[in-house]
Amino acid sequence: METCHGTVSERLQSSPEDRHAPANPAAKTIDLKTLINKINYVHFLDGHITAIFRHLRYGSVISRSILPQPCTSHEMICTWANKPLSKNERNSHRFERLLIHDGEKTLVIEPETVQIDEKFLHFVLPQESRELHSRQSRRHSAKNVAVQLIQNSGSFSGSLVEFSGVSMRITLNAPPPQTFQWLNTDSPATLILSSKGDIVYSAECTILRQSGNQHEKTVVLIPTSNHLFKYKQRKYRSARQRLSPSPNIRFRHPFTDRWVELDVEDISGSGVSVNEEAHNAVLLPGLILPELSLTLANSDTLFCKAQVVYRSADENDPELHAFRCGIAFLDMKMEEQGRLLALLYQANNKHSYLSNKVDLDALWKFFFDTGFIYPEKYLHLKANKQEFKKTYRLLYEGKPNIARHFVYQKSGAILAHMSMIRFYNNSWLVQHHAAQKTETRKGGLSVLSQISRYANEVHQLYSAHLDYLFCYFRPENRFPSRVFGGTQKYINDLKGCSIDRFAYFHFSRPLKTGLHVSQTWSMNLASQNDLYELKRFLDYESGGLMVSALDLLSKNHNDSELFLEYRSLGMKRNLNIYSIKIDNELKVIVIVNISDKYLNMSDLTNSFKVMVVDNKKVSKEILLTAISILCIKYNLKGIPVLLYPQKFCEENQLEFEKIYNLWILNMQYLDKYFEFCDKFVPNINKSIYTHSGKE
Repeated sequence: METCHGTVSERLQSSPEDRHAPANPAAKTIDLKTLINKINYVHFLDGHITAIFRHLRYGSVISRSILPQPCTSHEMICTWANKPLSKNERNSHRFERLLIHDGEKTLVIEPETVQIDEKFLHFVLPQESRELHSRQSRRHSAKNVAVQLIQNSGSFSGSLVEFSGVSMRITLNAPPPQTFQWLNTDSPATLILSSKGDIVYSAECTILRQSGNQHEKTVVLIPTSNHLFKYKQRKYRSARQRLSPSPNIRFRHPFTDRWVELDVEDISGSGVSVNEEAHNAVLLPGLILPELSLTLANSDTLFCKAQVVYRSADENDPELHAFRCGIAFLDMKMEEQGRLLALLYQANNKHSYLSNKVDLDALWKFFFDTGFIYPEKYLHLKANKQEFKKTYRLLYEGKPNIARHFVYQKSGAILAHMSMIRFYNNSWLVQHHAAQKTETRKGGLSVLSQISRYANEVHQLYSAHLDYLFCYFRPENRFPSRVFGGTQKYINDLKGCSIDRFAYFHFSRPLKTGLHVSQTWSMNLASQNDLYELKRFLDYESGGLMVSALDLLSKNHNDSELFLEYRSLGMKRNLNIYSIKIDNELKVIVIVNISDKYLNMSDLTNSFKVMVVDNKKVSKEILLTAISILCIKYNLKGIPVLLYPQKFCEENQLEFEKIYNLWILNMQYLDKYFEFCDKFVPNINKSIYTHSGKE
């Protein structure tokens, strides 16, 4: 039952969004034929009509929802939607009018009453009725949206009745011992709305007004802000582009369960902005859109979870005919991320490609022409070149979720290339950066810019699994030392960016019998306590990001979603961690990474990482014997070894071939990375907009 004082149209005039509306809105007259069509439309939607009754003595008003039957002539029959008027109420009240309200307009009907009883309402429709424009902003009826209103540790539950672009009307219950005396209209409250069991909106709101009794209240709320700070504020935001023709978005509104479709004004890899008419607004900052579809000009449709993050008025529209709304992508499947970003990169620079189908013969030629596969590297690679070719066909033709490649290409010729592969759960390895000599600056910087932009746009999406970027580089190589080494110095925070030096050598002498070793030592799968001891050592020795980025504390790597995805592609991916102990004290951790050969061309993804936690009593003979045993166990004729810390080799006369720096960047420090690039690597940020405002 609905009880009110005054007519519905009068109540609409007092809504917050219509405080500037004229006192007597212009009425439009509609004829009987149009009225019948509107009544049948209400019946088709299983909707209701509001019947208004006025007390004969006191003049107070009550209303009831009634259900119209199909109508073909001037007579209309309705049934009560819920509780009918009692006999006493029918005797003490007279019927006054019918109201059909669509959220923006109210149709006022004053029919002749034939009969009203406990089952039916029978009317004769008038030849003309009035249609009132009741508000500037349409109010939408909500469907099955649960409410929780929290204020000063008190919590009230109820349901959302209706909402507009600027306000919401809710009903609340207060079962004893709760009391509405706890609700302070002078203080803000937190509103949480849930649909189908999931939270779809939460915001701080101001209580505009309330009415009701001690057990149930109707409350009108206005959100206190038109901006939602979903993520940490960023200086370097995703590049926003206008596409022609423009894409559009479509979603079921979580409050109404009705479809909404809007044109996209601009788009980036992290979200879109749209315009919506103020009088029909449905987007509230903070609103989560569980299933949003984005349809591009080529009819490609992508799906994602999204959230409205801001709404702003156009400065050139003083009468507020429309709002600009920003919608951020919360999550999107990786293959769909790739398709969207590939389109945006091409629209920005026709020579820039993301994970396009590459002519592998052209790629091999490019690697040899640029000297990326130099003679010594090819000597290691040649014995496994067929396996190498097979791996790259999977990566470049199959477009798996574990890999991305970035190409700068003209007239079919590859001029620059860079790739990344998801090698740990939330960490991607950046590799294979090469460019033709004539394009070293333009093309080489272009692919580095692409990979930077990619990281900037997708790292906040869960499905991207991109918390860290890492790469290996030789300290004597000028370009990576300048970019990656320079980044680490500029950020100057080991939890933001770290570099650790590893000694590298290729072990190729598996022993059938162990060396003579004086100490009593053992090697077993590492326990959780061993891994925590490794963490303590690395925190002390390095202070960097190895533990988190290399996923060193996780258990059951080989059963993880990532490793299973490798295997589903027909690729190898295993990780086992062993501990070497002397006199039951942890001395060394050996991380055995097994993958397809030359997944990384230096084969660093198919290697042993040896971490010397405590060098006391540890000799090179123990290490070489342990490595030999593991080679036999995994049926390896040889394996690259990365040893940390490097100084162990120098102190124990263990020969090594070169030094590799392991560079790791925490994605929470991307702004600092871009700041460095702006100052020391000009043009790398050409695809990133610098913006000092809010994200």
